[in-house]
Amino acid sequence: MASPSFFGRYTHAIVRSVPDSLGAQPAGDGAGPAEPVDLAKAHRQYGVYTGILRQKLGLQVIELVADEGLPRSVLVEDAAVIQGDTALVTRPWEPARRGEVTRIIKKVLEELKMRVVEVMDDGATLDGSDVLFTGREFFVGISKWTNHRGAEAVADAFRDFAVSTVPVAGSSHLKSFCSMAGPDTVAIGSSEAAKKAMRSGARLEVVGGAVNAKGVAWKWLLLTHNALLPRADPCVSPQPFQKLSDLTLIPAACSEVAKLGGALSSCSLLINKKLDR
Repeated sequence: MASPSFFGRYTHAIVRSVPDSLGAQPAGDGAGPAEPVDLAKAHRQYGVYTGILRQKLGLQVIELVADEGLPRSVLVEDAAVIQGDTALVTRPWEPARRGEVTRIIKKVLEELKMRVVEVMDDGATLDGSDVLFTGREFFVGISKWTNHRGAEAVADAFRDFAVSTVPVAGSSHLKSFCSMAGPDTVAIGSSEAAKKAMRSGARLEVVGGAVNAKGVAWKWLLLTHNALLPRADPCVSPQPFQKLSDLTLIPAACSEVAKLGGALSSCSLLINKKLDR
């Protein structure tokens, strides 16, 4: 089982370049009116993000080429759930996105000598953005994108860890309103979806949290090597995290993938594994 002291200690990150077809995608998270994606800005934000992963966090970044036939493939987190040496390749709710898994992600994970597990149940749906690992257990959001059979696939793949389900309302993912902000620290927003999840009886222990001025969860978080990457947003204050003195805050923007329901964490698959050369 994972030790909390090693939580967030990653060695590699898989990312996927922004395809030009991303600019034609409508908003996907139901949070507001559809906005066109600014493709030039999306490319700039992606460049800053991958630069942070490489230069500030010291990760070995595996950058996959863009696929114009898979416009949402930049949201690579949805394609797999990774813990230790095990990678569970998912079965997205959108049939069109399943090509993201079968065309390249599965192959890359196998080349990295991961123990790759597939979702064998044709009735299961599972998006990686609905899976939160705390370092001790998994929470799986039961949402528009992920069903109970998908949660069962997570439990089957990671038998050493407890798996609990959390109801997610509307068209959001679980990580739309909560994220890890450090070992044993779950940041949860004050949105209705977050409140409903807290009332569900799931053992989400909130040690720290953050919301923006509109009461929406601070959902753009990435914890690795004691660095916390909050979304750069003038409506969001970093004050709730300033008490976490062991963390370094590195703001990064993701406004364009956010229009598709994505987040900073959506844009990478993080691996903690010493790979064979």
